[in-house]
Amino acid sequence: MLKQILLTTFLTIGVFYTTYSQDNRGKVRGDFQTDFQLYRSDSLLGAPEVPEKFRLNGYLNIMYDIGNFSAGVRYETYQNALLGYDPRYKGSGIASRWASYRHQDFEITAGNFYEQFGSGILLRSYEDRSLGLDNSLDGLKLAYKPVKGVYLKGVVGQHRYFFDKAPGIIRGVDGEIYVNDLREKWNEKSLRVILGSSFVSKYQQDKDPLYVLPENVGAYAGRINILHKGKVLFAEYAHKINDPSAVNNIIYKNGEALFVNMSYSVKGFSTSISAKRIDNMNFRSDRNATGNVLQINYLPAITKPHVYVLSGFYPYATQPNGEMGIQGEIGYNIPENTFLGGKYGTNVSVGFAGVHDIEKVALNDSTSVGQSGTLGYNTNFFSYGDELFFKDVNFSFNRRLSKNLRMRGEYVNIKYNVDVIKGGEGGIVNAHIGIIDMSYKIKRGRTLRWEVQHMYIKKADWYNTDQGNWAMALLEYTMAPNWSFGVMDAFNYGNDDKNRRIHHYIFSLTYTKNANRISLSYGKQREGIMCVGGVCRIVPASNGISVSITSNF
Repeated sequence: MLKQILLTTFLTIGVFYTTYSQDNRGKVRGDFQTDFQLYRSDSLLGAPEVPEKFRLNGYLNIMYDIGNFSAGVRYETYQNALLGYDPRYKGSGIASRWASYRHQDFEITAGNFYEQFGSGILLRSYEDRSLGLDNSLDGLKLAYKPVKGVYLKGVVGQHRYFFDKAPGIIRGVDGEIYVNDLREKWNEKSLRVILGSSFVSKYQQDKDPLYVLPENVGAYAGRINILHKGKVLFAEYAHKINDPSAVNNIIYKNGEALFVNMSYSVKGFSTSISAKRIDNMNFRSDRNATGNVLQINYLPAITKPHVYVLSGFYPYATQPNGEMGIQGEIGYNIPENTFLGGKYGTNVSVGFAGVHDIEKVALNDSTSVGQSGTLGYNTNFFSYGDELFFKDVNFSFNRRLSKNLRMRGEYVNIKYNVDVIKGGEGGIVNAHIGIIDMSYKIKRGRTLRWEVQHMYIKKADWYNTDQGNWAMALLEYTMAPNWSFGVMDAFNYGNDDKNRRIHHYIFSLTYTKNANRISLSYGKQREGIMCVGGVCRIVPASNGISVSITSNF
């Protein structure tokens, strides 16, 4: 009841000011999105029978700004949720509502909000509709700048849990110091330093009949960011006290995470290297939750997010119970009018990423590694385990062949541990992927683009849980600024089962005008995994018509 009163109150205020205020009428803004799909069953593809035949996800944000005051609501509807989204997204209702007021160096937000401390390894509240993820906090957020260069934040709230709330309460504070802003003469220096620190805790009542579980779980983190001309160093370390949960098999071991990134760039050359170590860092507002829901923190992936279809077949999902990895990339612009660079120059890049498990040793002879109700295991911070989770070696080039013709090529070798990342039995998939992407500018606003891709997997490197070799081709025609047409076919010609050597064709049409976009596609979608930044969801096989409509106002 109180929610409805608050909602009605600030909307009434908004309407009043919009209608009657002569000095400042404020501004109403928002966005709308709906995605729906008409499904057909397909036994060979593995597309299931959908009783409704038709499913829809819909979102509407309405926000109002006047002076230092802002407020907004979001309405969502799932009739029923599209396949691949959590079925607990069901029905319709107000998913979030918020109000915020800013005055000089102070800001307060009440209701639903998103927030991130540092890189997010301690707290990140955000939305990603492509993953069906929304872990907004419902409560209070305060932000204050006491002096120049010092920024403080505090949050208290509960996670959104579909159309309800999570059982746990999250409390957190974060401070950041821009050292160069503390003194005027330091602002003139090319070396810039930013320091930060966070503390986050969650409270959840212990109702477990077997174990005594901590009701308050605290975690802290410290970070540093150093920038000097083209050089950047960022490092963040987090530590969490014991937090037995469904994900870590109810062990009482403390958790920790370290993330380091270094980069350097000058004209025509760039390089970066990242490293991370994660040990028992699953952190949720409900200790019994699994999957993508109710995650307090975010464990960034250091693997390259591939954008092409076949190289995106095997994305990496971060393993919160333990992983150790490194990633590096070098980019270079070969000058124009040279033998290798050609008339217009050529951009090349080489990248590498590798992730292993961490070394885990049993506590003693009477317990196994990760045994429930124990401290779990012993580990050496600088030692990695023998099991490979993921490896990616890639090379790409981008070259303009003529005034109107551009070519991009890419080679990717991925080693992917199906048992760990997807679950089940599949061993290590060793995939070799080659891609050629060409685009030709016919005339102003008219572009023709085509791709050919191939993925080769040695038969000894995959089991029946995977499908072997693939070939893919795409043709796309763009009539800027409004129309785009495309046709794609991914052919699983290497499947051991000849009946399942299927053409996964997709026809697409997109129309864009101003802030409105309508996309229509028809075809067959293979089952797979979709990942964004190491967070993933299963994408089921489907056959049918999909429509997406978005608008901003």
